[in-house]
Amino acid sequence: MTGKIEQRLAELGIELPDMPAPLANYVPARIVGQLLFVSGQVPARDGKDQFTGKLGAEYGVQEGQAAARLCAINILAQLRQALDGDLERMVSVVRLGGFINAVPEFTEHPKVLNGASDLMVEVFGEAGRHARAAVGVYSLPRNVPVEVDAIFEISAR
Repeated sequence: MTGKIEQRLAELGIELPDMPAPLANYVPARIVGQLLFVSGQVPARDGKDQFTGKLGAEYGVQEGQAAARLCAINILAQLRQALDGDLERMVSVVRLGGFINAVPEFTEHPKVLNGASDLMVEVFGEAGRHARAAVGVYSLPRNVPVEVDAIFEISAR
């Protein structure tokens, strides 16, 4: 389907990937009423991690933002898949949760998560503004620096 959101993604030069099936016992997205929950997404493309390491060691804020942006692109791909390709059903971004793999001295977690938050506003405008949490963690799966999950409000079919 081509709609306003797909056009906006094209204007931004963003192509949403086809997402692989999960490798563990969970679902990538779940709809409950008019909320759509997207499981944590890591900065991977074509099945390969694009970033590995910690913020404050291997990466600074700008690289962390790029990793968070890639997580957000993967979130949008999961959203599209869960909505059978109809991104126009997205009403608003309710919340993003960001997990930042960082050295203990690193304190710029919110700035890193801006990479995901900014993308949501770029794509959805005011409907992309959301509540969020940016949490520093000691480690993440496969040593990725960022993982982001999301909650969306969606319209009924």
